[in-house]
Amino acid sequence: MSFWLKRWRWPLFFGVCVAANFGCAKNATNQLEVAMTLTSAAFGPNGKIPALYTGEGRDLSPPLAWTGVPAAAKSLVLIVDDPDAPDPRAPKMTWVHWVLYNLPPGTVSLPQAVKSSDLPAGTLEGLNDWKRTGYGGPMPPVGRHRYFHTLYALDAVLSDLGIPTKAKLEKAMAGHILAKAELVGTYERGK
Repeated sequence: MSFWLKRWRWPLFFGVCVAANFGCAKNATNQLEVAMTLTSAAFGPNGKIPALYTGEGRDLSPPLAWTGVPAAAKSLVLIVDDPDAPDPRAPKMTWVHWVLYNLPPGTVSLPQAVKSSDLPAGTLEGLNDWKRTGYGGPMPPVGRHRYFHTLYALDAVLSDLGIPTKAKLEKAMAGHILAKAELVGTYERGK
């Protein structure tokens, strides 16, 4: 083996390992893929959600965009919830704000204030904890809460579950999750 091959073998191996551990994964054909990411033009990771998207404002759904959906994905699921209810110092439950499933895998975003009638074809809605479909924005009773916007890529299109709760949807998703992306925003009333 030549001197240069011996010398560069370790850095090349190290570079591939770093790529594999920081945002890359191998797909079914053993090619590297970029990890799925979820972002919003309205707030950054762990940033404050603007009042416009809350119960104190106009209660509009925030704009969301994503990249890196695996090529093998057949559908996407979006769940928005708050694990800090009712009080972040003593949480007792996770409050569900939005449930969408069977979004087409080619979908790359949802606009601000998306209505049920404007969701991508085939998208189905689940039940939030207000016992209705659609988005319900933050309106925490006390303290600064975290709102997890979680996108899942599935290897299947789920059967029509009617209007499922988050728990029923998670049960149906079990064993089908290819990738997951998360964006956390925070909100405190009157702040």
